[in-house]
Amino acid sequence: MSAMIINKYKMRSDVRNYNLSGMGCSAGVISIDLAKDLLQVHKNANVIVFSTENITQNWYPGADKAMLVSNTLFRLGGAAILLSNKWAMGWRSKYRLVCTVRVHKAANDTAYKAVWQAEDDKKIVGVALSKDLMTVAGDALKSNLTILGPIVLPWSEQIKFFLNFLQRKVEAYSGKQKRTPAYLPDFKKAFQHFCIHAGGRAIIDGLEENLKLTQEQVEPSRATLYRYGNTSSSSIWYELAFIELSKRINKGDKVMQIALGSGFKCNSAVWQRIRN
Repeated sequence: MSAMIINKYKMRSDVRNYNLSGMGCSAGVISIDLAKDLLQVHKNANVIVFSTENITQNWYPGADKAMLVSNTLFRLGGAAILLSNKWAMGWRSKYRLVCTVRVHKAANDTAYKAVWQAEDDKKIVGVALSKDLMTVAGDALKSNLTILGPIVLPWSEQIKFFLNFLQRKVEAYSGKQKRTPAYLPDFKKAFQHFCIHAGGRAIIDGLEENLKLTQEQVEPSRATLYRYGNTSSSSIWYELAFIELSKRINKGDKVMQIALGSGFKCNSAVWQRIRN
């Protein structure tokens, strides 16, 4: 794919290209993370990230119900993002990358087989979605937010979380039966907009409930899933475009992108709008 782009636009011979194939639906944030690392090393440079879904290779023509689910969800889509560390590009840029957080749960067998490519009884290759998928996704999201929280949350939320953590530890050591529930920080105080990977209605519903988001905040994800289906790693960029077209985003607003993918992975990226 990267060679096709280089040929189409006749890029220079010293261009560095990377093909991140087989990385699943969270490859979009992985690509941004790689681009960030490259721009920290190479000064005065531009990076193009092209994110797409290849449904042809993984189309399943068999009869196994667990493998047929992916046929009804995935659709072809694509998005291109230009990143730069050039000073002259600052006045043209719309967003500043605040941070990226990546979590990989493949060490756990249940997470490893949550999205699993295998052969069915008739030796037809397909991708099966496990019944444990939502549980695995929730665990991966919790690990990601645990890392992301101290970076982006205001001090008021961090103090509440720390006091709750101490209280639960004291109750555990004292052997108290009824313990205080874990405190989930209010991420709405850190972000104005959310781009949740449109992997399916259950995923959007689960994240809406866990993060206590409003219907308006999850509307970009629902609209993207309804109009385009699951376009894999490019879905979070469709959602950002939806927010922009609805004219809801202003200078200084922060956007959180959450991507879930096979492996099992949960990756997040935080952007800040730098101009109206």
